[in-house]
Amino acid sequence: MKYSYAELAGMIDHSLLHPALTDQELEDGCAIAAKYRVASVCIKPYYVKRAAELLKGTGVLVGAVVGFPHGGSTTESKRCETELACQDGATEIDMVINIGKALSGDWAWVENEIRAVCAEAHQRSAIVKVIFENDFLPGDEVKIKLCQICERAGADYVKTSTGYGFVKQPDGHYDYRGATGHDLVLMRRHCSPKVKVKAAGGVRDLDGLIKVRDLGADRCGASATVTILEEYHKRAAAEASGQPQEARGGRIGAGGY
Repeated sequence: MKYSYAELAGMIDHSLLHPALTDQELEDGCAIAAKYRVASVCIKPYYVKRAAELLKGTGVLVGAVVGFPHGGSTTESKRCETELACQDGATEIDMVINIGKALSGDWAWVENEIRAVCAEAHQRSAIVKVIFENDFLPGDEVKIKLCQICERAGADYVKTSTGYGFVKQPDGHYDYRGATGHDLVLMRRHCSPKVKVKAAGGVRDLDGLIKVRDLGADRCGASATVTILEEYHKRAAAEASGQPQEARGGRIGAGGY
């Protein structure tokens, strides 16, 4: 295998954010994260305290979302969400930018908000991943500007998507691309090495995870954790037994996964 199990599992933030997930499903999701030894769970704010209890001693970190999923909360609301999440045991914060402000070109607002969340998180020993929601952004110029702003404001990661950035298509239905190869390369190129990149949205198989790692992502949000890592075990076992492996390529492209 190109990468070890620990390298790939250690990229995954197991996503537990769907609005319909029950308390039992969130608890089961934490058990999955512990079993597969992923990097973290990325979970709803109200469940952070319970997740921290369930995952204590497992090595799996607890992350909370802030301003999720649309980023329209006030700066003070996002700062307060960060404070409460950290008090409850979160050590990672995934915040959504104010997308409308970015599209309006109000860069001072966007930067000051990111800076406020980073300051709150960092004083509580938590890291911050800043979600751009690239499906809503019109082109590379805005994404490059956001990379520069995030670096100045002290963000630890830049992140492609929430996984819920659905855009109306020409035929009237809603869809999203999530993480794309183009955006991952762009974001990696326009941040210094001290700012890491997280892919999110549409990474549903092992080849997709491998591909985002190849493109420079250090973390990947995924709800298909079991599928991805069971496929790793399957391939590793086949490789160890000398069985021929099919040629595979990641499904990443201009449009995503």
